[in-house]
Amino acid sequence: MRSRHHEIADDLRHQITGGRILPSERLPSEAALADRYRVSTVTLRRALAVLQTEGLVEKIQGKGNFVRRPHRKIMYIGGWGTLDPWTAAEPDLRVTIRSTAVQAQAHLATLLEVPTGTSIVEFTCLSHEGESPHSLARVYMPHDLVPPEALDDASTSREAATRFAFLGPPPTAARETVSARLPAPDEASALRIGIASIVLSITRIATNSAGRVVEAALLAFPGDRVDAVFTTHHVIDERQSKG
Repeated sequence: MRSRHHEIADDLRHQITGGRILPSERLPSEAALADRYRVSTVTLRRALAVLQTEGLVEKIQGKGNFVRRPHRKIMYIGGWGTLDPWTAAEPDLRVTIRSTAVQAQAHLATLLEVPTGTSIVEFTCLSHEGESPHSLARVYMPHDLVPPEALDDASTSREAATRFAFLGPPPTAARETVSARLPAPDEASALRIGIASIVLSITRIATNSAGRVVEAALLAFPGDRVDAVFTTHHVIDERQSKG
């Protein structure tokens, strides 16, 4: 026998997928829904949590629960960390960037190959499609390598959509580690996704010609919002080609 909150989730899901409740439409208040289904608000919130985990509903603090509109996928181009120029140019896609001076601790010191406590700068880049968060990147650079123009307190613009690319001069090499995982609590909050959602996680380490790490980027994309494309270049062994 199905629990009551699953029955409520089933009914609301049917209304959403059947078009009776439209994308971006606000659901009735939790109190009103609890009264309609004759359950407690605790039971009602459990039903909404099911739909939030499925990505059908999002809760916006202070505004209520809304039906999600389907997210258009963007394309992340591996190797140089840019967004596909077609999606980056979309008027609804923008990136908010905030910079903060911090000290490298534990994991960050290891990624940047610097002593613990070294002065670094964190750039938090949150992309939006319309009003909905789309992807999150945290980019870290040694303070002495940060371009002066990148140290604004905050910036928001369409042009910033390419700022998943490197913030400093183009590096000599970049290594990217890709994995699928559950979001950290702060990622789930920033991206407005359920804690059971799957994110595509990319850790990108960039080095210069001297082998110094010039940037470490931690990117998180909800799995339903991105396609990551990587290109492998075939290297010809000159010794074999001469044989």
